[in-house]
Amino acid sequence: MNGEATLRDGTPVAADRTYKTCTVQDLLSLEGNTTVITGGGRGIGLALAFAVAQAGSNVAVIDALLEPHEDFAELKNFGIKAKYYKVDVTEHAQIIGVFRAIADEFSGIDGCITAAGIVLDKPFLEHGWDETMKVQMVNQMGTFFCAQEAAKHMKSRGKGSIIMISSIAATMAIPAQTMPAYGASKAFVKSLSVHLGVELGPFNIRVNSISPGYIRTDMTAKVGLQSPRLLELFTDAPPMKKMGERTDLMGAAVYLLSEASAYTTASDMMITGGLHAGRFD
Repeated sequence: MNGEATLRDGTPVAADRTYKTCTVQDLLSLEGNTTVITGGGRGIGLALAFAVAQAGSNVAVIDALLEPHEDFAELKNFGIKAKYYKVDVTEHAQIIGVFRAIADEFSGIDGCITAAGIVLDKPFLEHGWDETMKVQMVNQMGTFFCAQEAAKHMKSRGKGSIIMISSIAATMAIPAQTMPAYGASKAFVKSLSVHLGVELGPFNIRVNSISPGYIRTDMTAKVGLQSPRLLELFTDAPPMKKMGERTDLMGAAVYLLSEASAYTTASDMMITGGLHAGRFD
């Protein structure tokens, strides 16, 4: 006995001093990692692909688009490997196959962001079966089984991090929009991240979610052309009186994938300009 308290596995209880030598830059680095991003062919998913590439991670993007947005080609400017895979996340066999192919080609999977999702803005009483099922298949089942395949490959490596893109709609009804199917699907995603954070914790696989509010994308720009009143709401409703940018999500994604969040799991990060907490009109 040397007088130093230890845990059952022999780990010292005394506080370490690694904070003196470990830099924030080191903690946030994704150098040498491989990150899979579903729905990364455009929009928020593509912006997050740029975020992880800038942090040093190789990027495998999955999307249903025939071709990704032209900006995808610029990912390689960061000195990383980037590849696009056309996949329908509602097809289980395709999910299994693409994750196996990515793990083989990139020698493993370290991180995964499930950003694939579709929106349905329509009154509840007007929702049809097929369109509602499509929302649930993409947003729920696609997220569930992409996360499952990612976790299988991460378990074999003894660690990993999964980020699920939820939405402010999982927490509250969106002002001036009727999105019951979408909101329910994103509540599923948010809840799933909590359950998996607990269940996969013993495998050193962390699972967290990000819930964005109104974020400026090509899609929201089209909504604004169709409904100037709704575009005005995007700016006026949040307490910060502005719409979020995709860059507002980039740091959060890198944090949750990196060692900077090594003790963070089963959590949800709200990035809404304060709207989730209320409006200040």
